[in-house]
Amino acid sequence: MSDIPTLTVLISGRGSNLVALHAHASNYRIGHVISNTPDALGLSWAAQAGIPHTVVARANYESLTTLKAAILETVRLSQPDIVALAGFMMVLNAEFTEAFKGRLINIHPSLLPKFPGLDTHARALTAGEAEHGATVHFVDAGVDTGLRIAQAVVPVLLGDDEKTLAARTLTVEHALYPWVAGTMARGGIRFTPERVYYDEQALLEARRLSFRVFE
Repeated sequence: MSDIPTLTVLISGRGSNLVALHAHASNYRIGHVISNTPDALGLSWAAQAGIPHTVVARANYESLTTLKAAILETVRLSQPDIVALAGFMMVLNAEFTEAFKGRLINIHPSLLPKFPGLDTHARALTAGEAEHGATVHFVDAGVDTGLRIAQAVVPVLLGDDEKTLAARTLTVEHALYPWVAGTMARGGIRFTPERVYYDEQALLEARRLSFRVFE
C-alpha cells in the first residue's frame, strides 16, 4: 500500500460515480477499477485516465460461486485501503463483505432504509415521497442493509418523473461519495459493528455541505 490511501472501485456500467471519485479525490487515489461487465463504459474511462483495470466476467467462470471468488481475489491483489462499489450490480457474498469489513462502502440512490434494491426513483414517486436522495453505507451481506454513513437529500418536485428525479439525485451522489471516501481516508469516519463514528471536522463539514450523518 502507498502512503496515500488507495481505493479499488467496482463498477458494472457507465461509472459516473467512479469519475466523480477521481475528479474530487481528497486524501486518497484510485488504484484499481474492476468490472464484472466487459463492455462497461467506466472501463474505457479508466483506460483513458491511466488507471489499472480488470474485467472479471461471468462468461469466464463455470459458476457464480467461482466468479465471486475470482472477484474477491482480484480485489485482494489490488491491495486497497478502501473498496468502493459504484454501480456494481452484484450482491457480494459474506466472505467478501467480511474480508473488507469496515472498508467496503456503497452508494445507493435512495434515503435508506427506504427503497433498498432496484427502481428506487420510481418507487419513491409511487409512494408520494416529499424528499429523496442518496445514501453511502458500509456493506454487509444483505442488500443495502449495512450501517449508513451519510445521506444527501433532494426534494421531489411537482411534475417529477423517474428521469428528472434520477438526474437530481445523481448530482448529489457525485458530491457525497467523494466526501465520504476522502473523510474515511483521513480517518475522520470510523466503523464499529454497532455504529459509525465521526470526528469533529467530519461533523462540521457534513453540516456545511447539508449531508445527513448518523451519530
